[in-house]
Amino acid sequence: MNKVFDLGQFDLDLTLRDASLDPLVSPTRRSLANASIGVEAFDAYYSARELYEALQGVFQGTPGSKNKLTQVLSCQCDDYQRCLYYTLAGRGIVQMLDDLEWLLDILRPRCQMSGQLLRLGERPAPQINPYVASEPDGPVPARSADFVEGPSWYLDPSLGGRIED
Repeated sequence: MNKVFDLGQFDLDLTLRDASLDPLVSPTRRSLANASIGVEAFDAYYSARELYEALQGVFQGTPGSKNKLTQVLSCQCDDYQRCLYYTLAGRGIVQMLDDLEWLLDILRPRCQMSGQLLRLGERPAPQINPYVASEPDGPVPARSADFVEGPSWYLDPSLGGRIED
């Protein structure tokens, strides 16, 4: 006889919770995972990806990328992208990009699962958005693309100095 078990709703945040508690994951990555818990799957993925692409563009010297980064950080939306950025700020651009890429590797399948559930007419387990307002809660950086990159853009602490080309 086949038994049917009610498994309940799928928890999209399970992987993020696991990563946030894993002692083998760096503290910065655990912070990124914690910051993403409760953020709607598509918003989290595309926000993190937009920030990653902006940072990568500035690092590579892509025209317009400084403007894009300042636009991302001064956006009049919730503070999620700024939270990700300031969790990583000053840690060296290579480490920033590696940590964001790690986060994207978690957020991508989470986003895909959310889409699959929606296509099947299912709803994931309720998420409580950690952001209480859809607009910034406090000051945001000035929107000026003429900023000068400091040492974290060309020094890599893991290499003990300069970023190797």
